[in-house]
Amino acid sequence: MFHHKNTYRLSIVTLSMLLAGCISLDPHYQRPTAPVPKTWPVQGKNAAAKTVLTDWQHVLTDQRLNKVVERALVSNRDLQQSIADIEAARALYGEQNASLFPTVDANLTHTRSRTTSDGLSSSSEANGAVSSFELDLFGRNHSLARAAKETWLASEATAQNTRITLVSETSTAWITLAADKSNLALGQQTMTSAADSLRITQLQLKEGTAAAGDVSEAMTTYQQARASVASYQTLVAQDTNALNLLVGETVPQSLLPGTIESLSPQAIQTVPAGVSSSVLLRRPDVIEAEHNLKSENADIGAARANFFPTISLTASAGVGSSSLSSLFSHGADIWSFAPSVSLPLFTGGSNLAQLHYAEAEKKGLIAAYEKAIQSAFEDVANALARRNTLDEQMDAQVQAVASAQRSYDIARRSYQVGSGDYLTVLTDQRTLWSTQLDLVSLQQTDFENRITLWESIGGGLQ
Repeated sequence: MFHHKNTYRLSIVTLSMLLAGCISLDPHYQRPTAPVPKTWPVQGKNAAAKTVLTDWQHVLTDQRLNKVVERALVSNRDLQQSIADIEAARALYGEQNASLFPTVDANLTHTRSRTTSDGLSSSSEANGAVSSFELDLFGRNHSLARAAKETWLASEATAQNTRITLVSETSTAWITLAADKSNLALGQQTMTSAADSLRITQLQLKEGTAAAGDVSEAMTTYQQARASVASYQTLVAQDTNALNLLVGETVPQSLLPGTIESLSPQAIQTVPAGVSSSVLLRRPDVIEAEHNLKSENADIGAARANFFPTISLTASAGVGSSSLSSLFSHGADIWSFAPSVSLPLFTGGSNLAQLHYAEAEKKGLIAAYEKAIQSAFEDVANALARRNTLDEQMDAQVQAVASAQRSYDIARRSYQVGSGDYLTVLTDQRTLWSTQLDLVSLQQTDFENRITLWESIGGGLQ
């Protein structure tokens, strides 16, 4: 400890000013070129569109579904975990960023003592001290802080991706429930019709106008329909449970869908597709991959800085006096400055290995970033390809159901008046049931495709 009056005082503020001169050894970051075409292979019928619907509220127009998704975004446990991960990553960034600044402590001490020779004596001291602190001359700490920040931002992108996935999965589960309710209703209708046919054939058998085989066939159809009803009752219950799990709470009955036929054709809007593939750069999973790449880029800078000397210092400044009353008015200046320099001479190849590792990790993350874009492009291209044929397939299926219904009605009337055989009735009834189930499945596919297209573009572009 040195005492010096009316001379240059090294203040705490002066020490912190030394930090401004650090350099960065991070490699120059340049975003990799997207390895996908600029346009989609199939643009869809709305290829002239220049905007994309922004958020899920504009896509999910059914108010019941809208409210269900709102509840999910509040109560879903996976999303809550993602938000907690953001908070943890932000805290780690704050901890790493704190290393860029010195820790300053202030203390005041006063000592009184009595000896036989000198009698009563006292001394007081007040000082501010900087703990052992590394001057970031070559940007190592700044690089580590940047890496932590990019990890934090990547966690935010992960949470956003979880949010979009949650909207998609909740909407899909809601639509699946509607589709299975339709399948259940079809099974119940078929079972009622089969029970009626069974009753008629049993009466005709007694009157001698029907064969025993007709009764057996009618019984088979009835029991098949009955089994189908039981199966779809199970599926409806399981669909409801799955929806409750996604939402994170029990969904009120008033917010559950009816049959899929009861939904408006625009319950889920179709996202316009005529936009450049550059929108994929806004997808959360692509953003996350780029933040991971930037984080590793900063780690390379930190690894490079390990080859250069590190300068650490401990310093303090204050005043001292023989009595507490004169400490701040007549006290003497007290300061200390203890720098230390560490130069890496031999590390057994550790620094070089760390640098090579960081560089190899960066190459892998570049590939991961490019793969994320390619996967995103494939998602959108597949959704557009399906969208492009759905309308025609839907129209054909509607016509098929209408035709099957007419055939069944004609065959049933003919059999009732005695001019037709029951095998034709049975065949046409099963054909009608099958085409109706296919139509429900196609309606479900149509709604799910709209959800998938919205999700694959990245949840909308503002």
